[in-house]
Amino acid sequence: MVDRIKNRYRKLVYLTWFLTLDLIMFGAFVRLTDSGLGCPDWPGCYGKLSPIGASEHIAEAYAAMPHGAVSFPKAWIEMIHRYVGSLLGLMIIGIVFMAWRHRKVLGNSPRLAIVTLIAVCVQGAFGAWTVTHQLMPIIVTTHLLGGMGLLALMTWLAAREKAHPAVTAQSSAYLPWMGLGLVLLFIQIALGGWVSTNYAALACMDFPTCHGEWMPPMDFHNGFSLIRGLGELPSGEVISQQALTAIHWVHRNFAFVVFAFVGTLAWILRRDQGLRGPATLLLALLVAQLFTGLTTIFFEWPLLIAVLHNGGAAGMVLVSVTLIVRLYRASRAKISA
Repeated sequence: MVDRIKNRYRKLVYLTWFLTLDLIMFGAFVRLTDSGLGCPDWPGCYGKLSPIGASEHIAEAYAAMPHGAVSFPKAWIEMIHRYVGSLLGLMIIGIVFMAWRHRKVLGNSPRLAIVTLIAVCVQGAFGAWTVTHQLMPIIVTTHLLGGMGLLALMTWLAAREKAHPAVTAQSSAYLPWMGLGLVLLFIQIALGGWVSTNYAALACMDFPTCHGEWMPPMDFHNGFSLIRGLGELPSGEVISQQALTAIHWVHRNFAFVVFAFVGTLAWILRRDQGLRGPATLLLALLVAQLFTGLTTIFFEWPLLIAVLHNGGAAGMVLVSVTLIVRLYRASRAKISA
């Protein structure tokens, strides 16, 4: 009976973790296909449960503006994202229920599961605000960060259910550095989200320079003004090319900071047999991110590459949290010894 409960809980956690990763990838697809307002209300679509019931409203909106935010494909993309998000919330409720009810059998506190449930509720709220605030960049970027944070929590939950190779006590000293690496990674993800939500991916079409200069004319003040509408300045004017250039330039150059710091750390952690697998994968993901980032520029932001770039960031969060969990266990074992 005990083994059956543990096995069911483990399978539920792993499946929910996988669905979280998939939802992040699909969320990128929603954003990059401009489907975020495919159904301009929430939680339904023109007050209906699906685009089928809202077909008349969608047809009218499409006829009035064929190249606008509303169409049947975009409505389905947006609603499928909401359906999967709702399913994810229900699965996390199931995890909390099992974690609380069987806490003695599972041998872990249910606190982490409860925090994850709170996180998915907050994430759902930001999903609603993304629509009701008309894709306001700060809301969309925060929604992206929330998704990555939820993935980090689910990775932590999943890592607790799996036995990991032993990590040496000496390697545990790198735990704070790996934590800093994760913070830098989240900053870079926020900058990347800001690029995407402001449609600044093609603001610089050359590399390594931008508009043929190392420091092109840029408007940092307006580019990083947080409280404003999509495509607007705080004054309501259309956002300038110099502001878009500033957004792109900061994301591009901070990537080198992350690459150098996280790459060096991953290379060092590879020396420990218990960390070699995820550390090597982290290095591979760093190289892949550099490749997809450059490809996005040179091929003018193809959808598949852009989605893969977002997925690569999610993969780096996943692997970084895995390394942190293993280092944390080694640190606890060192203290107990």
